[in-house]
Amino acid sequence: MELKDFSYARTILEQYPPERRFLLAILQDIQKHYNYIPRPILEMLRDYLDVPLSKLYSVATFYKALSLKPKGRYVIKVCDGTACHLKSSQSIIDEIKKVLKIVPGSTTGDGKFSLETVNCLGSCAVSPVMVINDRFYGRVTPSRVREILEEYGRLENEQTWK
Repeated sequence: MELKDFSYARTILEQYPPERRFLLAILQDIQKHYNYIPRPILEMLRDYLDVPLSKLYSVATFYKALSLKPKGRYVIKVCDGTACHLKSSQSIIDEIKKVLKIVPGSTTGDGKFSLETVNCLGSCAVSPVMVINDRFYGRVTPSRVREILEEYGRLENEQTWK
């Protein structure tokens, strides 16, 4: 991709003084807008903050919330921490894998969904839980997975679900 495809990145950068202490906040804003951190934007950020590219990669790969690979429009995070695991979070993950035909860490071919497992979402009392973007779902069962995904318009073709 060409740098011009990422013109909004300049707007993000200009919201911050060119100081290294704002690096993580800038990366989070870029992640939020683009759903990942594209290499051309890292190069823009390198020049803006006068930081080695290796430092930017180090930060971008350290935090699980940041990604150097494009994510789907809807990022599904399924908790697999102790409480959720004991309440069968694996069956939720298995159902999502079956329905969307993706594994944790991957994205559907149409770029609509990404699936991730996380260690804790802090909602043990209503486990198992999952979050799609900023929307929280508690006490999820395998039978609710299809219903939840339908809310995001995945049911484009009935055959996809069978």
